[in-house]
Amino acid sequence: VELVESGGGSVQAGGSLRLSCTQSRLYLKYCMGWFRQQSGQDREGVASIDSDGSTSYADSVKGRFTISQDNDKKILYLQMTSLKPEDSDMYFCAVDHSCRESATWIRRPFGYRGQGTQVSVSS
Repeated sequence: VELVESGGGSVQAGGSLRLSCTQSRLYLKYCMGWFRQQSGQDREGVASIDSDGSTSYADSVKGRFTISQDNDKKILYLQMTSLKPEDSDMYFCAVDHSCRESATWIRRPFGYRGQGTQVSVSS
């Protein structure tokens, strides 16, 4: 499966960005999500959604980020608002076909992933 992210960029604190991730193949059961990671650092699960539509978020982004899919479930979105400098990172989308609950994926954000998109938030 191929995943392609887009929508990253540079904004000032308090601004908004929407990330998109297009997947090349659909599966009946899955968890999809966004994680962020810098080279050499641990990855942090940010937001996830499972095939039943349940969503989960990291505490650090609750109330500010929203994960969603288009009607065909081929595009995954991450709407980010009230961005903070500490949100600056490389963001990746990923899909795990063995996962069934979004809350599980947040704790272990693994699976097929895209190349990532950079988000930079200045103060």
